[in-house]
Amino acid sequence: MNRIALFLPNWIGDVVMATPAIRAVRDAFPASELIAVCKPYVADVLAGAPWFARTILADKRGPRPQRLFGVARQLREANIDAAVLFPNSFRTALLAYLGDCNRIVGFSRYTRGWMLTDKLSAKTDVRGRFVPSPVVDDYNRLAVALGTNDPGHRMELFTTPDDNASAEAVWQRFALARYPRVVALNPGAAFGAAKHWGCDHFAELARSLTSRLGCGILVLCGPSEKHIARQIAEESRSPHVYSLSDTALSLGLTKAIVKRADLLVTTDSGPRHFAAAFDRPVVSLFGPTHIKWTETYFAKEICLQKQLACGPCQQRVCPLGHHRCMRELTPTQVFAAAELLLTRFPLHLREEVSRAA
Repeated sequence: MNRIALFLPNWIGDVVMATPAIRAVRDAFPASELIAVCKPYVADVLAGAPWFARTILADKRGPRPQRLFGVARQLREANIDAAVLFPNSFRTALLAYLGDCNRIVGFSRYTRGWMLTDKLSAKTDVRGRFVPSPVVDDYNRLAVALGTNDPGHRMELFTTPDDNASAEAVWQRFALARYPRVVALNPGAAFGAAKHWGCDHFAELARSLTSRLGCGILVLCGPSEKHIARQIAEESRSPHVYSLSDTALSLGLTKAIVKRADLLVTTDSGPRHFAAAFDRPVVSLFGPTHIKWTETYFAKEICLQKQLACGPCQQRVCPLGHHRCMRELTPTQVFAAAELLLTRFPLHLREEVSRAA
């Protein structure tokens, strides 16, 4: 095959979970030109990766070349031999179909099966209901259907020189090198309010990590979460807790910071997967979502979730209004998990040993 188009997932974390499959396609077809088709806001997730020759941006609200017929025209001009559809949407299949892709590999859902040449079925129970199963395994199934070996579960990301320089500037600005360990906190969640762990909880956790373990704390945020990061730093009442609220933000900076941190404590959101991709320990806080959907098989992760009769409800906002699944997940529990990982996987010690070798 001369050209293979990989239609990337629409969520940041899902793109990371697709990297084992992407790498497997690259390895299985070394002479093929790989083309990424993705929404603009996830393109930077794979910045620095050696896998793709070019990227086609697809956004139904974007400029004309990024809309349906503009993307289809670019695909036709590229003469795509095979397309792998990570998203399950009808629109994704329609893009590949209108783009005259010779093979179209995807899950047969949302009445799009007639446009696929290689149809896969999602896992269901005896009643035909979808069974929560790791999305990374579904992505791997797509790669195998194309003709790869089993991709495995090792997720992988890269940073650019600019990303690394931006992270170094943050380290210099807050003098983070003086701390024996730096813990990054990620309070955001694009999914909805139901995934949020309270600012008061994050502030108490940050205070405990600084006072009891001597950590420096860096609170991450996206452009719409600056006020949350600022509030956590202020409520911690600690001079050792810093936020990125007054920093020029980018996905590349977030990746580079997670790559340098000793530990990440995060909600179930995209940066959670950055930690696994950079082999960094991570404590992941789950509320309304099934852990099974986003299982990553990462040995350095501790997932915490309260077992309640009303959940996991998979709702963006708590339908009962109490948000107990996150409110009852205490800072004490999260601190214990963080301390365990920091003890078990001492980053700086490992890096010193690596350099000495």
